[in-house]
Amino acid sequence: MKKIVFSFVALMFATLSYAQIEGKWKTIDDETGKPKSIVEITKKSDGKYYGRIIQLLIKPEHNTCVDCTDDRKNKPILGLEIIRGLKKSGSEFSGGTIVNPKGGKEYGCKITRSGDKLNVKGSLKSFSFIGKTQTWELVK
Repeated sequence: MKKIVFSFVALMFATLSYAQIEGKWKTIDDETGKPKSIVEITKKSDGKYYGRIIQLLIKPEHNTCVDCTDDRKNKPILGLEIIRGLKKSGSEFSGGTIVNPKGGKEYGCKITRSGDKLNVKGSLKSFSFIGKTQTWELVK
């Protein structure tokens, strides 16, 4: 009986941790297919998730977000908060935004996890069905 209870508890914790997105994730360049940066996603005291570029793996065209239109304008790409305000809803994280530092555009964001991969979808805020999904890889 103890083995069954232990197995159930272990499975429950594995399932809960599986749906988490906190950690360091390698982004992949859409055009080249090569690793571009490392983004660290954390949960802040407001209960929402945020992601910041902590390492650049390729040299960006500009060192700052020249095309950003909000408080990130002209801020360094390294250290830039690109994900803001995601909320967990079941097995997905949504309701926040993601910015593309290359073009400065902000999109609605939805993230789901599949093993050691994140499916990160950026979409037009008013048309969430129109968007693009990237796959990010867990940094171990």
